[in-house]
Amino acid sequence: MLKINLSHFEAAFLFALFTSVVMGITSKKTDKERLHYGAYCFGYFLVALFAIGWLMRLGHG
Repeated sequence: MLKINLSHFEAAFLFALFTSVVMGITSKKTDKERLHYGAYCFGYFLVALFAIGWLMRLGHG
């Protein structure tokens, strides 16, 4: 059995990537809209990932 060790950032990055792909595919009608919306969602997932990470770091002191 293949064992994969991912850091928290790597796991969150993969979640953001796969979720953005699914949201882009299921939400829009044309390929251009799908690509744009998927990239838009992915960007916002990454912004949220870094923002929440910094808030957690500042909270711990």
